[in-house]
Amino acid sequence: MDEVKLIKQAQKGDVQAYNTLVLQYQQVVYNVAYRIMGEPQAAEDATQEAFISAYQSLNKFREGNFKAWLLRITTNGCYDELRRRKRRPQSSLEGITDDNDESFAFLRDPAIGPEKRQQQLELVQAIESCLQGLPDDQRVTAVLCDIEGYDYNEIADMTEVSLGTVKSRISRARSKLRDCLQGFKELLPDNYRL
Repeated sequence: MDEVKLIKQAQKGDVQAYNTLVLQYQQVVYNVAYRIMGEPQAAEDATQEAFISAYQSLNKFREGNFKAWLLRITTNGCYDELRRRKRRPQSSLEGITDDNDESFAFLRDPAIGPEKRQQQLELVQAIESCLQGLPDDQRVTAVLCDIEGYDYNEIADMTEVSLGTVKSRISRARSKLRDCLQGFKELLPDNYRL
């Protein structure tokens, strides 16, 4: 894929070129949005909004890291949505009753027995719960670093904060996650129990 060529074509109005970019990055954008929002439906909405916003702003993109630019749009959109939710909280019966098992389809390895599968699911849910308990800025940096694997400089670029701020947020997030996960000791592997 010649990303630079596709971007230039998309900037000239070539929708097919933009669709190729969407297909290339939709999974990583969804993953980041899901980790920030914590809900599959909200992540799908945030992903769609990010690609729409990116398309509308495509002429503002000047050479550089397209993926970082796209993830900056995604994280900013997620921040905006989280702030909106805090101003106007809503309850949903669907959100209360839905276990979201579809999000953990990777756990359905036939080689793993039902008891081990249930333990893994509970651990994943504990980690998700602890992630959602973090302040928004710390959750975003932790997701981008520890789940998505971006380096500190890339995260600073995506979130538009200084490198020192990124390091501080990741350190605080890891500390809070460690403390939170100690409440789930029985689910943690032996080498992670304190």
